Amino acid sequence: MLCARWLKPQHNVRHGWLYNALERLFEAWRNLYDVTLRWVMRHGRFTLVVFAAIFAVTAWMFVKMPKDFLPSEDSGQLFAFTEAAQDVSFNEMARLQQQAAAIVKDDPAVESVMSFIGGGGAGATALNVGRMFVVLKPRAERATPDELIQKLRPKLAAVPGLKVFLQNIPTIRIGGQLSKTQYQFTLQDADTEELFQWVPVIQERLAKLPGFQDVTSDLQIANPQVQVDIDRNKASALGITAAQIENTLYNAFGQRQVSTIYTSSNQYWVILELDPKFQNDPSALSMIYVRSSSGNLVPLNSVAKLSRTLGPLSISHLGQLPAVTISFNLAPGIALGDAIEQVNAAMLELKAPSTLITSYQGAAQVFQSSLAGMGMLLVMAVFVIYLVLGILYESYIHPVTILSGLPTAGMGALATLMLFNMPLNMYAYVGIIMLVGIVKKNAIMMIDFAIEAQRASGKTPAEAMYEACLVRFRPIMMTTMAALMGTLPIALGWGAGAEARRPLGLAVVGGLVLSQLLTLYITPVIYVYLEAARGWFANRKEPSAQPGDHIGQEVEQQPVTSSSVTSTQTPAIQKQ
Repeated sequence: MLCARWLKPQHNVRHGWLYNALERLFEAWRNLYDVTLRWVMRHGRFTLVVFAAIFAVTAWMFVKMPKDFLPSEDSGQLFAFTEAAQDVSFNEMARLQQQAAAIVKDDPAVESVMSFIGGGGAGATALNVGRMFVVLKPRAERATPDELIQKLRPKLAAVPGLKVFLQNIPTIRIGGQLSKTQYQFTLQDADTEELFQWVPVIQERLAKLPGFQDVTSDLQIANPQVQVDIDRNKASALGITAAQIENTLYNAFGQRQVSTIYTSSNQYWVILELDPKFQNDPSALSMIYVRSSSGNLVPLNSVAKLSRTLGPLSISHLGQLPAVTISFNLAPGIALGDAIEQVNAAMLELKAPSTLITSYQGAAQVFQSSLAGMGMLLVMAVFVIYLVLGILYESYIHPVTILSGLPTAGMGALATLMLFNMPLNMYAYVGIIMLVGIVKKNAIMMIDFAIEAQRASGKTPAEAMYEACLVRFRPIMMTTMAALMGTLPIALGWGAGAEARRPLGLAVVGGLVLSQLLTLYITPVIYVYLEAARGWFANRKEPSAQPGDHIGQEVEQQPVTSSSVTSTQTPAIQKQ
């Protein structure tokens, strides 16, 4: 409307060669469309068969296409977990950690490395775990983080006695605990022995699945320990209680604060402990004496049996049940949806006991819940648009015609993602939802003109739609090209984080291109046939309908002057 007010028609204006060349190109394009449109409308049944095939192929592609959650994004940082043997000393762990950090720092794509061992996170206070934060150089000077991880993995695997798990730090971290790898599969059981028995079996099976990398778990039950079994009868005879033995051991190894020394400028804590040279020697336990209630010193080994065993370094809990988390990374090109299907199939193959509770955590858990609602979200979006269009046109039929272009758009979006070897992730799904709102504008422009032509000029549906297609061809192409040019930079993937949003742009571009080619032919045919169906139902309800009226291969209804069909209007019959 604003353009009609401001842009006035220009007569006797000479344009340049570029304008004239583009106009000749457009006229040739429209003439080609005119010829092909006539052929398509003469073969309406064939067009409907093609439309049905497109709908079926789109549904099949949506079901079979690999699905993912959030794509990998270049944040310029890497994160690494390191893990050594459970009985490793602090000095040895520090040496291994420094060796791994030096390998990472020597890579030309790495700017800096921050490394430390122990601390919080996975393993809590365990000294056999460490972490590294890696800052990468600018994007123009290096490869992608995923390529860098694949490059560093064999180098770090050469460090003896140390496992290094590299991760591309996700821009959005969703739930779950901080684990050594990206995706988490949790096992729970009230029976810890059964849980500890099945975790290595399941972990080994998952490690053999194709596309799985860095399969590991937080199960640490091989920690060397000394078990103290108190002979309560002998201890009681000597006047020694279990609490006294516990306090003696805590005084020796627990770093108990017993006093504070105050000076003029500082204060110092007095810590009670064994000499450090005895703390790492299990045989030193036999030299510890316990003071009895009578004041006598009794050797610890005379009232307790000391034995060397293996025990858990740490035991995790989830929902008040002992839990072990198996985490894993995926090789490039492997979708999370396919990985989850492989894990579920492996669990059925192993026939784990029913008491073993399995669940996904973090991104895998959110992906499962979001996947269940993807189809419903699309259905609800289409339904809401149908209601709005139905209210706008005061018709049940016209919204169906407008929405008939959605299968072609979905097919184009999914085919484009397959062509570029990309799964259907959340960004791509947002692009498909956008297509629902963008693609319908072509049919709206054609149907608005056709309805007005039927009502004002008394043309048949086929004639009105044919004229609408040719008259509205230019604005349809203009709006489509505007939407296409606006989405094309996203599809090309320029700028920081653009590679993660490429699926959105590719889905929109592919859907627009294919829907533009097909809806210009499919929508007119569907409009004519639906108008024929509407006329047929109107004739059945019309008491004054002529007995000789019948429906041929293609029915075109005369226009009406009001929203309701009057008793004097009789649809005209016209065969192909």
